[in-house]
Amino acid sequence: MPEASRWHRGGTSKPKLHYRKEVEIRTTLQELLLYFIFLINLCILTFGMVNPHMYYLNKVMSSLFLDTSVSGDERTNFKSIRSTTDFWKYMEGPLLEGLYWDSWYTNQKLYNLKNSSRIYYENIILGVPRVRQLKVRNNTCKVYSSFQSLITECYDKYTAENEDLSDFGLQSNTEWTYSTSNTSSPWHWGFVGVYRNGGFIFTLSKSKSETKNKFIDLRLNSWITRGTRVIFIDFSLYNANVNLFCIIRLVAEFPATGGILTSWQFYSVKLLRYVSYYDYFIASCEVTFCIFLVVFTTQEIKKIKEFKSAYLKSIWNWLELLLLVLCFTAVSFNIYCNIQLFLLLGQLLENTEKYSDFYFLAYWHVYYNNIIAVTIFFAWIKIFKFISFNKTMSQLSSTLSRCIKDIVGFAIMFFIIFFAYAQLGFLVFGSQVDDFSTFQNSIFTQFRIVLGDFNFAGIQQANWILGPIYFITFIFFVFFVLLNMFLAIINDTYSEVKADYSIGRRPDFELGNVIKKGCFNALEKLKLKKAQKDEDVNIKSSGELADEARRQGFDENEIQRAEKMKKWKERLEKKYYSTEIEDDYQPVTQQEFQELFLYAVELEKELHYISLKLNRVMRK
Repeated sequence: MPEASRWHRGGTSKPKLHYRKEVEIRTTLQELLLYFIFLINLCILTFGMVNPHMYYLNKVMSSLFLDTSVSGDERTNFKSIRSTTDFWKYMEGPLLEGLYWDSWYTNQKLYNLKNSSRIYYENIILGVPRVRQLKVRNNTCKVYSSFQSLITECYDKYTAENEDLSDFGLQSNTEWTYSTSNTSSPWHWGFVGVYRNGGFIFTLSKSKSETKNKFIDLRLNSWITRGTRVIFIDFSLYNANVNLFCIIRLVAEFPATGGILTSWQFYSVKLLRYVSYYDYFIASCEVTFCIFLVVFTTQEIKKIKEFKSAYLKSIWNWLELLLLVLCFTAVSFNIYCNIQLFLLLGQLLENTEKYSDFYFLAYWHVYYNNIIAVTIFFAWIKIFKFISFNKTMSQLSSTLSRCIKDIVGFAIMFFIIFFAYAQLGFLVFGSQVDDFSTFQNSIFTQFRIVLGDFNFAGIQQANWILGPIYFITFIFFVFFVLLNMFLAIINDTYSEVKADYSIGRRPDFELGNVIKKGCFNALEKLKLKKAQKDEDVNIKSSGELADEARRQGFDENEIQRAEKMKKWKERLEKKYYSTEIEDDYQPVTQQEFQELFLYAVELEKELHYISLKLNRVMRK
């Protein structure tokens, strides 16, 4: 009897449970509304940083400096340079013509040449372009003893330890003497090396004729030597029409194997961010973003204090922390870029006769854009936290969480086979097929093969025996066996989750239904929709339920047992969970305790019966 009294006194009444559910729904909707405002603000902020003219500016500049051919040789442009002779042809031809636009198409002079060149008449060159070379010393590699009599010079690949810092050639100007770096620009990561700042540098003149004579002088005096490993061509433009800076770097690498590898970078960035009224609107969005960041940080700190170690058990909480870290990183990058721009812009523009190193500013601005892009990506992913209250999304998340152990086990087996094939492809085809030239390329090539993008002819030509064997076995084991095994794991777990949901396991509430009910209530209050009682909606009579059960194949004993159980349950709920019950202590009689005990026994029988039927269904 005391046990029954404690049960009655400690239980939560139905109105209280309903109230807690209403509070949870209201809190979730408030969080969703607040987060949507934050997401809209973040979208305006990020898209306001991107200008469609950035693409067109990069396109016209790349077309001018990369695709323009040498006069008299339509096959030679910057992309196709393969020898030192081709390089000098490009320098004295397309590069020179592209940098100096001194007259209109009618040969009419448009501006004072002492000011600066204007590429395409619209883009002013900031300062003057710069050409920089890095070299390696002789005898930086070891020659095998049998060839030492034939080979007296040996130039290894570029490293900071192998770099040649000694003067050479005429030793009269800066292009013949080594100059240390006085900028904080990052090192350049090329195809065959990572190159630091400094080197043998010369800046171009504002006069086209002087620059051409300079190129000829350098070519005749062999400025490019066997020790040359890379040459950088750097210059910066500004287009006032669209308020964009374009920082251009053309790179020619001279690997130890001989020949030339070319690459390029075109960064169109908006360094002057607050010019128009729209820019000031974006600034207000940045302030709003910081306010949201403070609010969300405060909320997460409160959650951590409340839940402590249990806070880290939810994947959504980890996503919240990741999003906050990315937001703080983006804010830090923004502050750093603005400070550097404020400190350096005036210095870079004050002397138009020197090279203006905008590469540093553009580099960090691009990194800031990348951080913002990753931030908004995870911000959109977080919406699944609210959509998970939907039945379909809840099934998806339940499926993934339930089969995670099987997927981890499968992933270990998959990547063992996958990396074994990647190493096989790299060792067999790496010296002849570009897709397998490095181990990293081999890995990504195999992912492309899985997606249907492959070069079977190149593999077969590299090795006519191992090529087809590698391809056929890889397709069979990885594509047909392992991927279908992965799909089977997902499909089997999804079937189990759907079976659980079919017997009543589902989210506590579905957000779509809550919103729909709220809209109906609002229409009723506005007298636009006739009110309906909840008990009259979608309620079937006992006779209709019994007929439906007979059609589905249930026997009469099961139907009668279910009807009896339903009546018993309704009577007990009406008696013990009535809204009129007081919170004060009320004793439980012997008869009431006996009824509750029998009710619990019947529930246990029904659960056991349902479990047996479910097991039979699952075996089938």
